[in-house]
Amino acid sequence: MPSASTPRPTACLALSDGTLFYGHGFGATGETVAELVFNTAMTGYQEIMTDPSYAGQVVTFTFPHIGNTGVTPEDDETATPAAAGMVVKWDPTEPSNWRSTGELTDWLARIGRIGIGGIDTRRLTRAIRQQGAPHVALAHNPDGKFDIEKLVARARAWKGLVGLDLAKDVTCAQSYRWNEQRWAWPEGYTERTGPGLRVVAIDYGAKRNILRCLASTGCEVTVLPATATAEDVLALNPEGVFLSNGPGDPAATGAYAVPMIKGVLDRDLPVFGICLGHQMLALALGARTVKMNHGHHGANHPVKDLTTGKVEITSMNHGFTVDSQTLPKGVSETHVSLFDGSNCGIAVDGKPIFSVQYHPEASPGPQDSYYLFERFAAAMQARRAA
Repeated sequence: MPSASTPRPTACLALSDGTLFYGHGFGATGETVAELVFNTAMTGYQEIMTDPSYAGQVVTFTFPHIGNTGVTPEDDETATPAAAGMVVKWDPTEPSNWRSTGELTDWLARIGRIGIGGIDTRRLTRAIRQQGAPHVALAHNPDGKFDIEKLVARARAWKGLVGLDLAKDVTCAQSYRWNEQRWAWPEGYTERTGPGLRVVAIDYGAKRNILRCLASTGCEVTVLPATATAEDVLALNPEGVFLSNGPGDPAATGAYAVPMIKGVLDRDLPVFGICLGHQMLALALGARTVKMNHGHHGANHPVKDLTTGKVEITSMNHGFTVDSQTLPKGVSETHVSLFDGSNCGIAVDGKPIFSVQYHPEASPGPQDSYYLFERFAAAMQARRAA
């Protein structure tokens, strides 16, 4: 607690084991309960906070300069807020960036998300790494008054992400078409025109920049809700099917996603999955998924392509992983994490059906893996020419 000469804390982060962190609140006021993870990316805090894959999670940013580039509507990855809150070392500063249209603190208040600054994020990150991603309660009260017993009790009572289907909460309400392409100087975002490769994208929590990458590789994208059936997908006569990223326990989402994917696989269409979509494809092929200790969240994760020997630096955001020991015959492991050896990619032998655990659109992050979108487009072109 502060001394008489220091400001009274206006925010509190309570871990389920009773550990407390006091700091300065910003953004929305109130309380939220979630899983706590850390992200090592040095850029892209707005994209991270609006990435649907972070639903049900409070994000600790290991990079201290958060808020210094402000915010802009162009960088939202979804129209609906995703992450439950943010934890930072230094309070957000006044933005300095030519694209900025507002301040992080005001933006968080507007979207109803709590922030806490002045936290020893190194200590917090070490705790997450050693003990696993904890359940937490985050509170912001300008008066500095907190019911600590209640906060700890709320953190302990939260059931967590295991068994939780969050894709239904973040998916689109109805189908729509997408034609916006990747941002490029000096035009910014432009629209793809004319006929293209017909792709149906299943929205388990799709990031806008993933859809932009598909459009930029010549795809005519129709987005369907997570609960779409195989009949819904095939009725659109797609040349390829994309399975998007998303939050929650893949086994829970798989209850309705796996039957749809199996129906698509029977047609031998090119299929490409990312993140939760990767896990959904693995489940449909007969593998299993498991909860990780603290997951992978950042823009500096080295992944080895086992087919070429190439190492890519990738963006990741996942707390579950495919158990590579359960991959069936005819399905190969194509990529592995060089941090812990966990599975990062699979492919069906002899067929244009593949997926990766990481985010090749890299928003934020490095561009090493963009070729995967081109591989998907090439598979559809080859099928069209056959």
